[in-house]
Amino acid sequence: MQTSELASRWSPSSSKAKSTFSIRQAQGLVRSLNKPVAWIYWTDFLLSISIGHICFMALLNSSSWLAGSEVWKLSVQGMLYVVTVLAFLRSVMFTHELVHLPREGYQAFRIVWNILCGIPFLIPSYMYYPHVDHHRRKSYGTDEDGEYLNLSHQPPRTIVIYLLLTLVTPMAGFLRFAVVTPLCWIFPTIRTWTFHRASSMVMDISYYRPEAGPAVHRIRFIQELGCFAVCLLIALRNPLRGIPYDPLWLQAYVVSLGLLLMNNLRTLGAHRWTGKGSELSFQEQLLDSCDYPHRPWITELWGPVGTRYHATHHLFPSIPYHNLGKAHRALMAGLPADSPFRNAVKVSLLGEIVELWDRASRAASEDPTQTKVREADRTVAA
Repeated sequence: MQTSELASRWSPSSSKAKSTFSIRQAQGLVRSLNKPVAWIYWTDFLLSISIGHICFMALLNSSSWLAGSEVWKLSVQGMLYVVTVLAFLRSVMFTHELVHLPREGYQAFRIVWNILCGIPFLIPSYMYYPHVDHHRRKSYGTDEDGEYLNLSHQPPRTIVIYLLLTLVTPMAGFLRFAVVTPLCWIFPTIRTWTFHRASSMVMDISYYRPEAGPAVHRIRFIQELGCFAVCLLIALRNPLRGIPYDPLWLQAYVVSLGLLLMNNLRTLGAHRWTGKGSELSFQEQLLDSCDYPHRPWITELWGPVGTRYHATHHLFPSIPYHNLGKAHRALMAGLPADSPFRNAVKVSLLGEIVELWDRASRAASEDPTQTKVREADRTVAA
């Protein structure tokens, strides 16, 4: 398969997308689903974050209350670890909703989310503000979109590197707020560089965050001050308690790894990553996104708070997470049988990641620069 064929395989003109998607028709099917319900947000988040914190503390102090055989202890600790990661993952995913929620009526929810989750986890909400560029048609998939990598056109090792970065992300986050944040208060140059290069939750580590207004910088200062206070408390925990080793460090790191790995795997299956850096049409963006409506007993665990309906979300970012399933079903029932939207439906996250790996492998094998490298290797070997 040639590179041009790889690109056209997912284009609107391909056999997988013969008809044209009608956004007006789709809007008519989901018009009644745009209003968020506040009590659902509050109940879901508070329950999720409470379960996460309770299980985290139970795991941290398990040596003092857990009795029985080693097998039993390991089983209970493993269960607590899994529940902690899943509950925290669901809690963290609400940062995605904060970007899309109306400003009025949800300010208290934003503050509580930051106090209970965003600041303690060192992911304050201001760091996710650039997410809006991921939904703009002219910036989606371009250099202005920090949440996009053209993985289908990169060697498979890029996928591996992306996953391996989870190993250093927790330490990088701690250093960012424990060391760099106070330096920002002293040196304006460092403050400017940090905002543009180290203040966004994105996939692309080369992403340059555009300048923001005074209101964003006020929020940034308050939230970073809270994150610095958290780092200071963690750093002083050992000396204050007079103990040589604090298990909190290792447990927090391992839980962070589990959370980050699950989120990164989910992200790999959220899109097909077939863009090449240029603007994509609305229909091309639709064909580049995925929904996972099947087997909710498992997909809701790795894709919580509506993230398993990523294609539907990209069509209608204003639809609250608790209505995305309804919106997906309404679209599947009301759109024509040959609608391109149906190509966004996937069954297996693992299957989609395998397909991504396969596309990347084919693209790498057809890359002229890779061909030259292989020819040089054969020459040396000869």
